[in-house]
Amino acid sequence: MLNIHKKIKMFFIKILFINFLIYFYIILAKANEVSPTIVNPKEIGLSLEKLKNIDRKFNELIENNEIPGAVVAISRYGKVGYLKAFGMQDPVKKIEMSIDSIFRIYSMTKPIVSVGAMMLNENGKIYLDETLDKYIPEFSDMYVSKEIFESNISKESIIKANKKIKLHDLLRHTSGFTYGRFGDSYAKRRLRDSVLGKRPLPANMTSNDFVIELSKYPLADYPGESWEYGRSTDVLGRVIEIASNKSLESFLDENIFSLLNMRDTGFYVERKNWNRIAEPFKDKEPSLINITKRPLFFKGGHGLVSTVPDYINFCHMMLNKGKFKGNQFLSKKTVEYMTTNHLHNNIKRSTSRIPGDGYGFGLGFAVRENDGVSVWPGTKGDYYWLGYGGTYFWIDPIEELVAISMTQSVTKRDKINRLMRSLVYQAINE
Repeated sequence: MLNIHKKIKMFFIKILFINFLIYFYIILAKANEVSPTIVNPKEIGLSLEKLKNIDRKFNELIENNEIPGAVVAISRYGKVGYLKAFGMQDPVKKIEMSIDSIFRIYSMTKPIVSVGAMMLNENGKIYLDETLDKYIPEFSDMYVSKEIFESNISKESIIKANKKIKLHDLLRHTSGFTYGRFGDSYAKRRLRDSVLGKRPLPANMTSNDFVIELSKYPLADYPGESWEYGRSTDVLGRVIEIASNKSLESFLDENIFSLLNMRDTGFYVERKNWNRIAEPFKDKEPSLINITKRPLFFKGGHGLVSTVPDYINFCHMMLNKGKFKGNQFLSKKTVEYMTTNHLHNNIKRSTSRIPGDGYGFGLGFAVRENDGVSVWPGTKGDYYWLGYGGTYFWIDPIEELVAISMTQSVTKRDKINRLMRSLVYQAINE
């Protein structure tokens, strides 16, 4: 009888041990998904000594109270050789920055949504030469706001658009939509003074409400004739919803985030992860969007949150011509098409500071046209984008390089972006 009890006891102990092992390996696997494997920098042609300059410079920024903290990553050949967290994630609560801290990435949403649109294009769900009004009829009759002079006095002239907005225009920002910022014009003032010029947008606004409201305002220029940074990708997000018959949130979750192990990327942060949200200096920076509540309007132009490990997976997919761990997100030719300049010589370039000298624009990314011209180090064909809140990335296909920095500082973002270019390229020694 005792032997039977002993055997039963041993059986349950074995079961408990097996369950523990299973649980341990699940946790380990999840941890590996979040934290990419770090290789010796020398293995990917990065100088250990030169990488110390990145440490020194970011620690200096923190010591000088220019930024609360940051996360920086560099990879080559699809391997991460540098991934570090600096300073404070939350300067008020005194929470240290970690590599999986969650950031508001603002306009770094745009490249992801653009990839989503091109996935639909590959599947024949949308075509780039289709006009926007096929999906949203309110955009069928658009007008353009032009400045004219009468007796040297500036006046606004509202003129019927000479052509319709195409989906191609949304992807390359030649739709005529504007933000109302980055310079001044009658069209920008109109939008700036409207409900769409408010920060944040009304909490009860849906994506459909948004596009209908936007359709009421004149364009900043004729479609297809000038590059103007604006609401194009927000409208593109609504097109994705209509073409896929899914919310933008669901579409991106199912087709991109889940397959790229972008487990912390989405349109809000769940309560269990609020302790991982990176925050700015409250007294030195503009207020940033609230990301603790699920929004009604999933903003394709600036609504996502993410982490450096998540976003580097997205970048690796792009660098690898649309592939990631056995999944083919886009074809090689589509990636090449997206990361080629789409602004021919007849398209006027905005006078705003982006995409910058030496850069044209592809489909969701600024694209370097020449090795010279730009004041930033780089290589012809590299492509990048940035976020209002202080996030930045670029991909250099020639060097097989990905670099990402994330902080939450509006006021210091330009300085950091310039620094990143210099600091990363100086560390390459082969």
